[in-house]
Amino acid sequence: MNRELQYREDARRYADLNPTREKEWLQELPVADMIKFGWIDAGSSKEEVVASCINYFGITDVGAWREMYRETLQMAAFRTSSTFESQPGAVVAWLRQGELQSLPIKCAPWDATHFREVLPELRSLSRRKDPSLFIPELRRRCAECGVAVVVVRAPTGCRASGATRFLSSDRALLLLSFRYLSDDHFWFTFFHEAGHLLLHGNRGLILEGIGAPTSEEEEANDFAASALIPSPFQPELSTLRLELRAIASFARRVGVSPGIVIGQLQHQQRVARNHWNDLKVRFDWDTVKTDEINPENE
Repeated sequence: MNRELQYREDARRYADLNPTREKEWLQELPVADMIKFGWIDAGSSKEEVVASCINYFGITDVGAWREMYRETLQMAAFRTSSTFESQPGAVVAWLRQGELQSLPIKCAPWDATHFREVLPELRSLSRRKDPSLFIPELRRRCAECGVAVVVVRAPTGCRASGATRFLSSDRALLLLSFRYLSDDHFWFTFFHEAGHLLLHGNRGLILEGIGAPTSEEEEANDFAASALIPSPFQPELSTLRLELRAIASFARRVGVSPGIVIGQLQHQQRVARNHWNDLKVRFDWDTVKTDEINPENE
């Protein structure tokens, strides 16, 4: 570690660094949240903050950062609200944290067949209301198939819901932000990302953010909808009585939370977006202990 620190210091000393360029770079990053979330040290000066960010991204200077991540952002496919603008630096910081948190997760080699077989069994986890209970189990089952599942709170400026990529030929990353803090959105995003791994895994990074829907996104949406409410139940969903008892009974038979049923009914426009939302489980980052869902503590 000392040699690594010395290397970073020497690299910074001899690199052709521009203080103005470094300060402009900090403005592109969600530094306040990166410090708040414990991703980097606060530092007593901008120079120290720059050094912390350089160490965080594992680079030698700002130019290396731009070279490394420009291609990553260009190849990204986006799928979240177009009402807000994502900031590339914030998205990259979130992606980097996902990579770092995935490192301690021990995974078996990627097995697409096993992953597809396991997914229906994961549906029942949606009926658990506590993330500290269902996320470790979700991560464990996916790791058996070669998929490292990581949940990272998105910093300000990052509107992504999820991302997938293969870190190597036999290890995949499935990154979730818990952006909307509701069970229906979390589980739909998980199965959406799982669909990307199975259907489009060889196409590089797929990032759910801003932009017009693509054919890949539509395919992943269809995959998620079918995974959550399988085909045999779809006709009944389309004619389901909009009564609490009928919704609860249907959700129990399908093996999902009532919130997921409401989310799908809203998607079908059978239920208004502002109706029946009390059946959805709501999460709060202030009440979720991050050390309970981080991989280091499993």
